[in-house]
Amino acid sequence: MRVATAARAANRRQAAVDAVRRLRRALPGDPGFGDPLSAAGTDGAAVVARIADRLFDEEPRVTHEAALGALQLWHAAMQRTGRGQAVTEVTLLFTDLVSFSDWALQAGDEAALLLLREVAKALEPAVLAHRGRVVKRMGDGLMAAFPSPQLAFDAVVDARERLELIEVAGFRPLIRAGLHTGKPQVIGGDYLGVDVNVAARLMQKAGPGETLVSETARAGLDPERVHLRRKKSFAFAKVKGVPGDLAVYAATQRLS
Repeated sequence: MRVATAARAANRRQAAVDAVRRLRRALPGDPGFGDPLSAAGTDGAAVVARIADRLFDEEPRVTHEAALGALQLWHAAMQRTGRGQAVTEVTLLFTDLVSFSDWALQAGDEAALLLLREVAKALEPAVLAHRGRVVKRMGDGLMAAFPSPQLAFDAVVDARERLELIEVAGFRPLIRAGLHTGKPQVIGGDYLGVDVNVAARLMQKAGPGETLVSETARAGLDPERVHLRRKKSFAFAKVKGVPGDLAVYAATQRLS
């Protein structure tokens, strides 16, 4: 009984918990692995981390930290072998619907919801058909990731063709889009960092039906299939880590 009591006390000793946490910082992978953000992914380590978190109370324990350390190593090993979410170059796409908010205020919730359902049926298959992944949905827009800029651009073209068939309460949906290629931080099932901000800012600056691409995304587009027009510089100097003179282009499909 005394041994068990001593073991439980040692398991809860803050100094021991802190020591294991310091050890985790020296291990490969994300030392914060196991928190809600990092464990939001769909790989095996993230799923186990979410289950394990429910088995412990909120009181810090050595065994909890040790278990997360083992999962951290597992997750890092998956990344190295290509089964996890290593930081690799991806093309990020942001879209939203032009004038949707103003229309929705007049059309009402029922019509707005119907439109969003129809738009999702058009956008998401277009993303998947071009080897993309929908990272998250944001109201009337979405964020997606692709292996290359050309695939992302082709998905936008495909999506626009599908959207031409949709009309709800007199509203015909039109998207604007932003494409940027980089190496954003991957955590859980999401992307974070400057590259994400650049892609989102490009979408915000795009006009109705326009696709804006960064210089890094432009380099991966086929000039025989895509026409590019240099745009004026935007206020990227205010975005931390982004060159103020980042080149921006409007991309349109070349008609054969």
